[in-house]
Amino acid sequence: MSRSPAPTRRHERGASLIELMIALVVLSLGILAVAQLFPAGTRSQVSDRMLTSGNYYAQDKIETLNHLPWSDTQLTDGRHPPGIATEACGTSGRWLRFYEVTSLAAPLDNLKKVTVTVKWTYMGARQVQSTTYLRR
Repeated sequence: MSRSPAPTRRHERGASLIELMIALVVLSLGILAVAQLFPAGTRSQVSDRMLTSGNYYAQDKIETLNHLPWSDTQLTDGRHPPGIATEACGTSGRWLRFYEVTSLAAPLDNLKKVTVTVKWTYMGARQVQSTTYLRR
């Protein structure tokens, strides 16, 4: 029996260990960059939810005041509650609300301007204002 000669090695192609390590580093950097987007998205979502709630509390107060008679004490000129006091909104009390009433001069003396301000703190002090005009 004759033995076949040992196979000769052809020029083998493949990835070296260094090439694999470089690819893993590049892939890891890409994954880390994408992973940083998730906390930013969550912060943005919470901030938008707080803004939506602030708008809701402002609109809620406007609708309440809109149904009051013209001579009601809640529609007297000035800040309500007076001074620097505020009323807490929501179950957590994070939103603080007050409103100001201003009677307009003639010929618009049948109108009152009502501005409701809602303040809260999330990543800094924030506030939203809604204004409406009530007619006699």
